[in-house]
Amino acid sequence: MSHIFEFFFVTYQNRPIHLITLEAIAFFFGIASVVYAKKENILVYPTGLVATIITVYIFLHDELMGDMMMNFYYSIMSLYGWWNWSRKKDNKYIIPISRTNIREKMIGFGMFLLTMMVTYLIYKVYGTEINTSNYIDIFTSGVFFTAMWFMANKKLENWTLWIFADIITVPLYAYRGWGMLSLQYLIFTILAIQGYLVWKKSLNKSQALTQTV
Repeated sequence: MSHIFEFFFVTYQNRPIHLITLEAIAFFFGIASVVYAKKENILVYPTGLVATIITVYIFLHDELMGDMMMNFYYSIMSLYGWWNWSRKKDNKYIIPISRTNIREKMIGFGMFLLTMMVTYLIYKVYGTEINTSNYIDIFTSGVFFTAMWFMANKKLENWTLWIFADIITVPLYAYRGWGMLSLQYLIFTILAIQGYLVWKKSLNKSQALTQTV
């Protein structure tokens, strides 16, 4: 039990109290955002914005440029997703849950590659020494960026990407000594699995109704 306590709290002993408080707030709103996403509730975006804006500040403070850029993109994409999910026609939302087609998969892969390139260049510009954990961060940044775009367009595959990148991020953040964030991404993984099952069920139901019409 003492080892678990040390893992989650020892690294925060010398950390400024305002950063610990902000991390706790981001933790709460980040989980709330994924819960709303699972329910296909538009509150995923305002809650997500609170979490990502705070996290941008924290990572910028710690000079973790890949993580910072990832969350900055989340903030921008959240505004797009908020607008896209809100669009209506004849009093009905016009963006349904769907699967990606070949064109969207190609766009997603292009975004993945571009994001990794940009994140790598940002590390170089800031003169940050790139070690193994940073390369993993660069890779997961590409996955997360693509997942966020897929989510903004209600593509089922967004959950597959979240699950994959979350599983990688849990031990990465544990290695860096961020117990609270590691726990958060473990919870994200569980919620993402649930989100995939809920959205897939909703998509199957929608397709069944379409076929009977």
